[in-house]
Amino acid sequence: MNISPLQKARYEYSPKLPGMLRHGIEDICVNEGAATQSVADQDKIRSLFPNTYGKPEITFAKGTNTSVAKKQVVGVILSGGQAPGGHNVVCGLYDALKATNKDNVLYGFKNGPSGLIDDDFLIFDDEYINEYRNTGGFDIIGSGRTKLETEEQFKVAVEVCKKHGITAIVIIGGDDSNTNAAVLAEYFAAHNAGVQVIGCPKTIDGDLKNEDIECSFGFDTATKTYSEVIGNIERDANSAKKYWHFVKVMGRSASHVALECALETQPNICLISEEVAAKKMSLSQIADYIADSVEKRAANGMNFGVAIIPEGVVEFVPEFSALIAEINELLAGSKAETFNALTSWSDKYSFIEKGLSKESMAVFAILPQTIQQQLFLERDPHGNVQVSLIESEKLFSALVKDKLAARKAAGTYKGKFNALHHFFGYEGRCAFPSNFDADYCYSLGYNAFMLIQYGYNGYLSKVSNLSRPASEWVAGGMPITKMMNMERRHGEDKPVIRKALVELDGKPFKFFEANRDQWAVETAYTYPGAIQYYGPSEVCDLTTRTLALEKN
Repeated sequence: MNISPLQKARYEYSPKLPGMLRHGIEDICVNEGAATQSVADQDKIRSLFPNTYGKPEITFAKGTNTSVAKKQVVGVILSGGQAPGGHNVVCGLYDALKATNKDNVLYGFKNGPSGLIDDDFLIFDDEYINEYRNTGGFDIIGSGRTKLETEEQFKVAVEVCKKHGITAIVIIGGDDSNTNAAVLAEYFAAHNAGVQVIGCPKTIDGDLKNEDIECSFGFDTATKTYSEVIGNIERDANSAKKYWHFVKVMGRSASHVALECALETQPNICLISEEVAAKKMSLSQIADYIADSVEKRAANGMNFGVAIIPEGVVEFVPEFSALIAEINELLAGSKAETFNALTSWSDKYSFIEKGLSKESMAVFAILPQTIQQQLFLERDPHGNVQVSLIESEKLFSALVKDKLAARKAAGTYKGKFNALHHFFGYEGRCAFPSNFDADYCYSLGYNAFMLIQYGYNGYLSKVSNLSRPASEWVAGGMPITKMMNMERRHGEDKPVIRKALVELDGKPFKFFEANRDQWAVETAYTYPGAIQYYGPSEVCDLTTRTLALEKN
C-alpha cells in the first residue's frame, strides 16, 4: 500500500492517556459519585428509562481493579458524519481490550448502525488496526445514519449480539446517535440481554457539550483546519486589498465552529446565530451591520475584508424562519405537485405570491433570485426546506451589495465592493487529527472499555480537565440520561440529548464581543497556520481558544 511520509509517521505516534489510565489495567479502580437526574423533564425521562436512569457519575483512579474478570466480545459502531479522531477511539478500545485479555474480541459493524441490524461486520486484528492509527476519516469500518429506534430493530440487535456472544456495544456518534445508544441500552437492560451500551461524544459542530462533556471530539481538528484556510484568505485579502471574502462554515444548529474560527483568526465580521435569535435581528439589520464595517474600512482605504457566516444562521432570523414555515405549508401534500408542474419561474413566483402572507412575501421579495429558487429545491424526507442548501454566504453578500448601492446613491459611501464566496465543511471532517484529538479520542476508546469491564450500561465515555496536559485529564463516565430532555420531533415528544448552543454570557463569546468592534474596522488578522504534529508542546498540543477561555 502506498502511504505518505506523514501517514507513516502518524502510525508511529503514541497517543497520551490520562494519568489514571496509564497504570496497568489491574491497577485501575472506580469511584462512584452521587445519583444523577436528567437536565430537564425528570419525571418523563425517568419513566422512559426506568432501568438506566439516575445512575451515578463515576471516575477512574489508581487502585486495585475490583471488576469481575471475563472474556469480553465487544462491537463498535461509527454513527453519523465523520469527525477527525474516530479511528483512534476504535484503536484505544482495541488496545484496552487486548491489554486486559488477549482473547478478547472486537467486532466492527460496517457502515453505521445498519451493520448491527444486517449482521455485517469485520473482526479487528493487529495488522488491520495498525493501518488506521492517528489517521482521519471513518473508513476503518464506514459510518451511516440509520437510527436504532424500533422494537423490530432492537429484537434483531439482541439476536445478532447473542449469535456472536457480544457482551457490549460502543456507539461513537453525536447527540442523536448517543440518544439512540441510551434507548438501546434501556432495551437491553429491560430484556435482560446481557449486553452493555457505551457512547462516545463526537461532532465537529461542538454542540454535544455540557458541564460534564467539555468538548466533543473532532471539533479541535476541524476548527484548526478551517482557521488555517481562513487565515490564508485573510493574508490574501490583505495582500490583494480588493476583495471581501464571505466564508460559510459548518454549524447548522449552533455557532461554535464560527466562534472558534473567529477567535483563532480575528476576522472583520463573524455572525453568531444565537445572538441573531436573541436580538431578533432581521435580514436587513444583519446586512446593515456588515455594510457598516465595509463602509468604515473603505473610508480608511481598505476595500477588503473577511466575514464568517455560520451554516444555519438564516434559521435564527425570525422573519426568515416564518417564511420557511409558510413555504413548508405552501408545498404540503398535493400542492407540491401543482407547484412542480409549473414550467417557468414567473409562474412559480405567482403561485408563491398568492400563497404567502404579506409579511413573508416582503421578506421573499428582497432575496436574490438564486436564493429564492434555492428555497424550492428538493425537500428533506419530511417535506421541509433543506436550509443547509441555502448559500447564505451569497445571500448576505448580495444584501450588503444592495445596502452599499443605496449608501453610494446617498453619498455616504464611496468605496468599492467585490465579494468572493467560500464554504468550508467537508474539508475539515476527515483531516489528520490534531495531537489533542488523537490523544482525546484514544483516551475515550480506552476509557470506554474500562466502563465495559466494570459493568456500566447506558453511559457516555467521559474525559475531562481537557485544558490541562493529558497527564492531568480525568477519565470516567456519566449516564447518558443525565443529558436528556423532551423535545418535539416530527409531531411527537421524544427524549433527546439537549444540544449545546453558544452561551452569550459565556467567556468565549464575551471575549469575542469585547474585541469585534475593533476587528470590524481594523485589519487585526491572525494567521494560525497548519496543524502542527511535531515540535514544542505549546504549539503541538494547543487546545481550542474556546476551551482555553472557558477554563481560564
